[in-house]
Amino acid sequence: MFDRMSEDVRVVFERDPAARSLAEVLLCYPGVHALIAHRAAHWLWARDRKLLGRLVSHAARFVTGIDIHPGATIGRRCFIDHGMGVVIGETTTIGDDVTLYQGATLGGVSTSHGKRHPDIGDRVVIGAGAKVLGPVQVGGDSKIGANSVVIHDVPLQSTLVGVPARVARKGEGTAGYDLAHDRLPDPVAAQMDEIARRVRALEQRLAEASEENVAVASQPKRLSRP
Repeated sequence: MFDRMSEDVRVVFERDPAARSLAEVLLCYPGVHALIAHRAAHWLWARDRKLLGRLVSHAARFVTGIDIHPGATIGRRCFIDHGMGVVIGETTTIGDDVTLYQGATLGGVSTSHGKRHPDIGDRVVIGAGAKVLGPVQVGGDSKIGANSVVIHDVPLQSTLVGVPARVARKGEGTAGYDLAHDRLPDPVAAQMDEIARRVRALEQRLAEASEENVAVASQPKRLSRP
């Protein structure tokens, strides 16, 4: 457990250029505080000390603004950037090297006591305000754009955007954990551009057909002899 806590601290320097010193990370990074508290809370939860585990997670939520249920399973080197408003539900599983930005929610859509939260693959990046809802599978090396709402399984190495989220790009991975919000594709805009292109082509064809009809109508008619 302590090895994982140490990794949670070290990974900040890899993914946040604002991190300047170990003291700063330990004292001023709520994502690190929340993960350290979760490691302890999950350890208690797994040993059937559930109330104590909930108390630890509740205290961490009060201090950090990050709500992680002690039943959630989080892999190695997870990084929660800024973190305010992040919610991770009880039956969530998160792989290794995952990055979550502020306001991300890994939530449930059922009142059942079984599996009701997402499974997040390795090296996934979840953008600010994004929601992954229900027992969906998010394939490794995927990116979920800011404020997207994921309600279906996500293939490996996919980029998703929109509400509900759609696969906008495949096969590119997380590119070094850079979410690159300014370069995320917009599949809806692409479809609208394609529709507009087809409408212009149809209008051009109608205009050409109309000109041909006018030319034919303007030609003098020849009278046929009996």
